[in-house]
Amino acid sequence: MSATNFGKVAVLMGGHSAEREVSLMSGGGVLQALQSRGVDAHAFDPAQRELSELRQEGFERCFIALHGRFGEDGTVQGALELLGIPYTGSGVMASSISIDKVMTKRVWLAEGLPTPKYKLLRRGSYTREQVLAAPDDLGLPVIVKPAREGSSIGVAKVQGYSEMAAAVDAASLLDADVLCEQFIAGDEVTCPVLGSGDSARVLPVIRIVAPEGNYDYNNKYFTDDTKYLVPCGLPAGEEEAIQDMVLKAYRVLGCRGWGRLDVMIDGATRKPYLLEINTSPGMTGHSLVPMSARAAGISYEDLCLQLLASAALDQQRGTVTP
Repeated sequence: MSATNFGKVAVLMGGHSAEREVSLMSGGGVLQALQSRGVDAHAFDPAQRELSELRQEGFERCFIALHGRFGEDGTVQGALELLGIPYTGSGVMASSISIDKVMTKRVWLAEGLPTPKYKLLRRGSYTREQVLAAPDDLGLPVIVKPAREGSSIGVAKVQGYSEMAAAVDAASLLDADVLCEQFIAGDEVTCPVLGSGDSARVLPVIRIVAPEGNYDYNNKYFTDDTKYLVPCGLPAGEEEAIQDMVLKAYRVLGCRGWGRLDVMIDGATRKPYLLEINTSPGMTGHSLVPMSARAAGISYEDLCLQLLASAALDQQRGTVTP
C-alpha cells in the first residue's frame, strides 16, 4: 500500500498508564519511521486530548503505541470502534483478555497450553494466612505481580516467607488483583507474531540474558547490560517448538496485527511455559519486536508500515436503514 493511501494517521502515544514514559519513546520512533516513508503521521496523546478530536480532525487510521491500561486493555480500541477509525493491533476482546494475566492463563490452560502454576489474591479479601500459603502451593522463590501491568512494573521475586506480605501489598497498590506465580528457573525467551488468524506468522525467538537474571523495568529500557541473543542459540528443535506454541497461544486469544509472547524454559526439563502476551509491544531502541524483525530481514520502517497496513476494526459499519 502506498504511503499516500493511508490518509491522515494518528500515532497514539503517552496516555495515562504507568508505562507512559516508554509509550512516548515507542511512539516517537514509530512517528519518525512513518514520516520518513512519506506517511502523513501525527503524534496524538490521549492524556492531553479527547479521542473525539481524531474524527473531528479527519484522521483515517491510528497506530497504537500506547502500553498498559487505557491503551492496551481494550478501552481505546472500543473508543476507536465507536469512532469508526481502523487501528493497529488486537481488537477489544483480545486486548482486554490479554492484558489480564490471570484471564490469559485461564484461556491457555483451557486450550492445553503450558503456563506456570498460580494463585490469585484480591485486594481487600485476602488474608495473611492466604498470602503466606502461596509459597506452600507454588514453591520458593515465587513471582508476585499485578495482574494488569506491563514492563515488569510492580513485579517482585520473593525468596522467603518474610518477603511475601510486602510484595503482595506493593503489587496491590497497582492492581486490585495480585498474581502469585510459580518461578521457572531457566532460559527466558520472547517471540513476536505478525498477522492474524491462519495468516499469522512468527518471527525469530530472542533469548534474554539479564544481569543476575533480573529483567526488570530498568534493565528493559534504560541500560545496555541485558544481552539479547538472536539467533537464540537454543538446542535443535526447541526454537521451532516454542514458535509453534506461541502461534497457537496468540491465535486462541483471538489476537490480530501483532503481539509478543514471553516464555520461560525450565532449565532441568527444557519444557517451555507461557508467561504473558503483549498486544501493543514496545517500539523503543531497546525493544524486542524490531530486533526480531530485523533478524528476519524486516527494517524498523518497513515493520511500522506493515503494521499500519494491518489496521482494522472488529466491526465493519454497515448502512442503517431507518
